Amino acid sequence: MHPDNKNIGPYLFKQLRKVNKDLAPHILETNRGIQTIDFSNPKAVLELNRAILLNDYSLNWYDIPEGYLAPAIPGRADYILYLKDFLNTDKQAQGLDVGTGANFIYPLLGGSLFNWKMKGVDIDPKAVQNANQLLEKNTHLKGFLSAVYQQQRAQIFEGAILPVEQYDFTMCNPPFYSSEKEAFKATKEKSKNLKLKEVERNFAGQSNELWCNGGEALFIKRMVKESVHFKDQVGWFTTLVSKSEHLPKIRKQLEKLKAEHKTVDMSQGNKKSRFLAWRFKE
Repeated sequence: MHPDNKNIGPYLFKQLRKVNKDLAPHILETNRGIQTIDFSNPKAVLELNRAILLNDYSLNWYDIPEGYLAPAIPGRADYILYLKDFLNTDKQAQGLDVGTGANFIYPLLGGSLFNWKMKGVDIDPKAVQNANQLLEKNTHLKGFLSAVYQQQRAQIFEGAILPVEQYDFTMCNPPFYSSEKEAFKATKEKSKNLKLKEVERNFAGQSNELWCNGGEALFIKRMVKESVHFKDQVGWFTTLVSKSEHLPKIRKQLEKLKAEHKTVDMSQGNKKSRFLAWRFKE
């Protein structure tokens, strides 16, 4: 975990339950007397991360529609923090979050931590509606964050980056699975303590967040291909890459396009992650 991550230590449940009373019923105690929650329960995860945002990131209000993904804040913050190190600038950076989701988490964190100017785009109108509601409820961030509906569903950057816009970076947490069946099976396994109806309810609405044709590898391949057309408008294109085995083919594609590329490794406990960054040489 990044050394500047606000949640690098154990969760301070005593403080977190003060800012979010709805977290209290979900706090459990292990045999060793350590407080935790059931991380397979989406409601518990939402209440924990809501508390973190209210307590550590100065949000006034946070919610997402039922069935949408509640982001794990420490891991999402790591992407922002490592990206800040990578950009190596103290200026107010301008960024684009591709597939921002109903949780709108990267713009919220970028705005809260560094006053970044960020635009989040998504092909799901309900997600964009919720992102705008988050801005209405957190007016201190409204001046430099925005959420926009991406009307061109088949495109990634086309329609998202306007001809007059310039960005220091783009970022993305791409869909992981290649089909609805694969995604539902994984969700069911993660939520083994919940009843089937609860799993189905939690799964609803997540299609754009969890899967797309070809999964992560093909999505990033499309992103790289499209990025060439916006090379003069973006400083660095970046994306999370969940499966390290996808990296060799993506790097090969970038090298064919004569793009400079770098991989930044991250870790949260036993979980390894990384983001890939690239730009085009003159």
